[in-house]
Amino acid sequence: MRVEDILRKKGTRIGMVRVNETVETALRLMKTENTGALVVKDVCRTEGNTVVGVISERDVARGLVDRGTGILTLPVSALMTRDPVCCHPSDSVRHVLSLMDEHGIRHVPVLDGATLVGVVSVRDLIRRQLEDLPVPAGDAWDYPVAANQ
Repeated sequence: MRVEDILRKKGTRIGMVRVNETVETALRLMKTENTGALVVKDVCRTEGNTVVGVISERDVARGLVDRGTGILTLPVSALMTRDPVCCHPSDSVRHVLSLMDEHGIRHVPVLDGATLVGVVSVRDLIRRQLEDLPVPAGDAWDYPVAANQ
């Protein structure tokens, strides 16, 4: 299974924030998008939209512990992870899971050359693995599972 298979199934909607937006704005976007991370973009006149980082709930939580609530007014650039680990649409799911494990991350931007085409999360990969597993007789879910868990 490849990353492109995951993106085809989940769609290519990408939660993004600009590098100079505030951390509070990023948190509001994460809530709206129901995601734990956003791709940080820099808009350059000559290069178009460029991926410059990723900001996650974990980045914000650590910033709150280290610096206090004043971080909410800082630009995203103050907390984001620069030069994020990325993958390619043709990469295997196994490879991406290895990247996530090695780097302690849960969201990986997907680049086709320099073009951002999606983001895969550990949740996306787990969901896809579960779909591919056979369900033994008598082991089917008998209660609804919340959609946003």
